[in-house]
Amino acid sequence: LLRQRTRQLTRAYVGMMLAHLGVAVFVFGVTGVRTHEVERDVTLKPGQSTQVGDLRFTLEALREREGPNFNAIQGVVTVTDTSRGDRVVARMSPEKRVYRVQTMPMTEAAIRSGLGGDLYVSLGEPVGDGAWIVRVYVKPLVTWIWGGCVLMALGGLLAIADRRYRVRKIAEQALPATAASA
Repeated sequence: LLRQRTRQLTRAYVGMMLAHLGVAVFVFGVTGVRTHEVERDVTLKPGQSTQVGDLRFTLEALREREGPNFNAIQGVVTVTDTSRGDRVVARMSPEKRVYRVQTMPMTEAAIRSGLGGDLYVSLGEPVGDGAWIVRVYVKPLVTWIWGGCVLMALGGLLAIADRRYRVRKIAEQALPATAASA
């Protein structure tokens, strides 16, 4: 009986349900990001770390790197989960670049995106004695926002693909042709 009723659902109806589910996922993601995001600016030297919730961000090293049109200072940041026995979650490499043409410093953030959320790390400015300002952002559920948008789009496409709309369009196109021949 359930299988029979499921087959009776139109594409437009299933598309509408999928799009509304997408709206719910989107709202859940936005709520999660807005209520649980953490932004922290800290001063770190190589070997020092900062804690954000269960995550420890450790600035392992700073090294110079030469790119095709820039020179950079690259940080090596290890992110560990202290609730799981210091398991390594990510190794990130934010950079402070100076492009040769502009001689303007630019920040290249390191981003780790995952189902549970995004981690961002960027190098700020050197503050002396080998220390740098490091910006750490933890934004949970960001991917849920994108997932909600994808579900809404798929729902819309599925609704548009409903056969009833194509049949109606063909019938409307046939009407002027038969009226002209009469």
